[in-house]
Amino acid sequence: MKIGAMNHPALDPLAEIRDFKALNLDFIDLTLEPPGAGWWQCDPLRIREALAETGLEAVGHTAYYLPLAHPFEEVRRGVVEAFRNCLEFFAIVGVKYMNVHPDSHTPMHDRSFTVQQNLKSLREIIEAGERLGVGVMVENLPRNFNTAHQLAELLDPLPQLGLHLDIGHTELMLAKSSAEEILERFGGRLRHVHLHDNKRGDADLHLPLGAGLIDVPMHLAALKKAGYDGTITLEVFTPDRSFLTYSARKLRAMWDES
Repeated sequence: MKIGAMNHPALDPLAEIRDFKALNLDFIDLTLEPPGAGWWQCDPLRIREALAETGLEAVGHTAYYLPLAHPFEEVRRGVVEAFRNCLEFFAIVGVKYMNVHPDSHTPMHDRSFTVQQNLKSLREIIEAGERLGVGVMVENLPRNFNTAHQLAELLDPLPQLGLHLDIGHTELMLAKSSAEEILERFGGRLRHVHLHDNKRGDADLHLPLGAGLIDVPMHLAALKKAGYDGTITLEVFTPDRSFLTYSARKLRAMWDES
């Protein structure tokens, strides 16, 4: 198991790589987002060099607000083009997998339309990724794509699509966590994991481990049961990075004990 963190979109990714190395992390969850880390704002060759110098690996992350299912076709095509640019960037860096967040914002349209629009865009993105050697994975999101049944609408028609499981999200807006059912059905397609704490309900708080109500050891045991031993990003969003360091130590100890 490897532990990493996500760069802040407003900061220089090169500085973030150096900082994460100093924190003894294993990889950077490299998100290509403005205002400071859009694909057009960074040099992939310099990032690749920084990764080689520090020994860190990288996982590809993209902006959660890109409207994959937008009803205006010219907008949807523009979003797909943005993802192609990200894929080209990640291919140069040497990233193996890039995540995509499903889109549910299609006013005045039913769920069937929303799903089909997501599938249309995902097919085009996956095809571009295959040409570049970068796999694509879909992240579960609260409310609309957060159960095994909901994710199956995207994963079943697209066997090339990997799963990116956000454990914090599986605790939100549900009577019980959906992580176990998702892993039982799609554990073999799991490519990457996000982990952070929250207090359930509807607030995606991104707290340090132990600051909320999530039973982290239970989830780690489920990951191991599914045969997973890959990358886990700690999405601990606090200005004081001592909380990130604490969470990394906590995660390592719980992983070894689970």
